[in-house]
Amino acid sequence: MRVCFDSLAGGANPNEDWVGGSPDLAVVLDGLSTAGLSTGCRHGVPWFVAHLGGHLMAALAEPSVTLPDGLAAALERVAALHPECDLADPGTPSATVAVLRQRHAVLDYLVLADSPVVFEGTDGGHTVITDLRVDDVLPELRTEVESYETHTPGHREALQRLVLAQRQVRNTPDGYWVAGANPEAARHCLTGSAKLSDVRSAAVMSDGVSRLVTEYGMATWEDIFATLRTDGPRRLIETVRKTEATDPTGRRWPRYKSGDDATVAYCQW
Repeated sequence: MRVCFDSLAGGANPNEDWVGGSPDLAVVLDGLSTAGLSTGCRHGVPWFVAHLGGHLMAALAEPSVTLPDGLAAALERVAALHPECDLADPGTPSATVAVLRQRHAVLDYLVLADSPVVFEGTDGGHTVITDLRVDDVLPELRTEVESYETHTPGHREALQRLVLAQRQVRNTPDGYWVAGANPEAARHCLTGSAKLSDVRSAAVMSDGVSRLVTEYGMATWEDIFATLRTDGPRRLIETVRKTEATDPTGRRWPRYKSGDDATVAYCQW
């Protein structure tokens, strides 16, 4: 498996995405925004995703370890790195997870929250694996955030109300699941496998890239893979940025940020 990847921050703040690859593994993490609220952790989201990514790559280097078991082990190891922080805080640093691993002629995938794994089939079709349970949570508050243009006080205040409410249902049976301090989240991933013989290529990405198709409607999955195949991950991310630059305040495409961190790992055989 050949993996090429790139990642670009959405603005002036540090990139809260993380990406890693090897000849048989691709991992993308998308750190959850804190909206300027406290987390109970002195390290921050970039620290969390960097350490979780490294430990996850290490755990999954052993082929006999399943993807959920590897994620659970990585979460335990990262939690052990900062016991002085309040890991029970509902806002503790967290991230979405998307993993693709090759085992001989089989491709295993794991998705936790809305960072998708997308397969380009040998038949020309596309299969999208994503976890959108967060979209079913607190729709009224989501609508309120989207009623404001970005970079306005009303938008910032509405976003903080949404994030505070999300934290109360995050990693609970009545809410949605992300990778945080509790390894139990690894048991709530979407997992499965695909035959390598059915796959031409695959992309593991954060929603900062997938939104070009799913939210902006400015590309198809066929367009995405054509760009990756011809020009690579950086050109795809630049396409996202150019699209967002036409709507800097979120009038056409209401969103939480003018530009989100964007990451993609492109896998070929």
